[in-house]
Amino acid sequence: MADWTQLPKELLELISKRLGTHYDVIRFRSVCSTWRSAVTAPNRCRNRFAPRFPLLPISSQFSLSKRSVFLLGSPTTSTQTNAWSPSSWVIKIEEDPMNGRVQLLNPLSRSRFDSLPDNFPKPLNLLDFRVLELGEEYVLHYLTHHSVGNLYMEKVVLSCLEDNVNDFIILTIHVSGKLAMFKSSVKKWAIIQDMPSPFDDVILYKGNFYAVDNTGRTVVVGLDFETNLIAMPVFGGDKKFLVDSKGELLLVDMYLSIESEPGSSSSSAGFGLVEEYFENLALYMNERTVKFKVFKLDDVGKQWVEAKDLDNRVLFLGDGCTFSASIEDLSVCRGNCIIYVDNFFYSLGEEDGASEHCDIGVFDLESGSIGPLTKFPQFSQLFWPPRHWISSTTASDAQINVGDSA
Repeated sequence: MADWTQLPKELLELISKRLGTHYDVIRFRSVCSTWRSAVTAPNRCRNRFAPRFPLLPISSQFSLSKRSVFLLGSPTTSTQTNAWSPSSWVIKIEEDPMNGRVQLLNPLSRSRFDSLPDNFPKPLNLLDFRVLELGEEYVLHYLTHHSVGNLYMEKVVLSCLEDNVNDFIILTIHVSGKLAMFKSSVKKWAIIQDMPSPFDDVILYKGNFYAVDNTGRTVVVGLDFETNLIAMPVFGGDKKFLVDSKGELLLVDMYLSIESEPGSSSSSAGFGLVEEYFENLALYMNERTVKFKVFKLDDVGKQWVEAKDLDNRVLFLGDGCTFSASIEDLSVCRGNCIIYVDNFFYSLGEEDGASEHCDIGVFDLESGSIGPLTKFPQFSQLFWPPRHWISSTTASDAQINVGDSA
């Protein structure tokens, strides 16, 4: 039997360069002392993008930070647990660019948890768990001398050119609904004028920027600011999402309905601007997701073809990123579902931490059933609160220092 500890140092270095994330390198180095000595410990600064950019669309300064969504698996193997055992936990982390501390966030929204349980380990040693990176998102932060604050709330995607973190391109959706691109080489934004309809989503897929508007029309966005049509519109739903599911690009079409409260009126006649604003806000909060449709890309015919199943995968639709996972990775029995953010399910005052995920809904693509996360126990266990097997561990270079949001 081959002795993996005796692999040549040159080969180990080549393998390490193909690892996708900071945490992959950490786990690679943890295999044995030979592998550890062959590969340099990763610099966490490589995962923080410190360069400053001009404010879009006015002049100021802000920085870009990366948030990663991880699936932590129980140290207990799947053969030792039953199918209903909560053996996986989905969490999003962000490293504070000011002090280096890590914040835990809701995996599908931009909100931080109000507090951590008293028994939550600080620091958290990732080497004690099975770790799978499910997705990532980027957030623009406004920089002042004393604080860093969220500035731009649209989805942001980033591509590094030739693995050089100092040579990169950002694509986002401008407040006008148009696409905006920033190139580090020229240090300024450009608004892309292609916009028959406002854009809903952007994604980095197989090294290229893709964007979809609210009709389903999908384009590839070139570095020369040109757009090329790859799929014609898909009419029907109210909001479009692009998802990379195991290397396949999917379009998810969300259908919304407005739930009116008894005695409410949709007319704002005679209302002032403030009253009209709050009425519109109330309508937004009462928007309810009623169903989804999923489409696969036919790149030859330049069209989206409806899919009836997800190959036993689960799709996640967040505020800042989309991703997918297999039922095996999630340790659940049920696939072909979509987990998404829905303001309709948001409520306050829930007990036992339920308020931490009460704005999340689940849609079963096979049955068409839909409801809040709490009605789907297998999926609910993936979220807050932390699983019981999260425990204190010894320090290592896989350690992250977790801080409360307060």
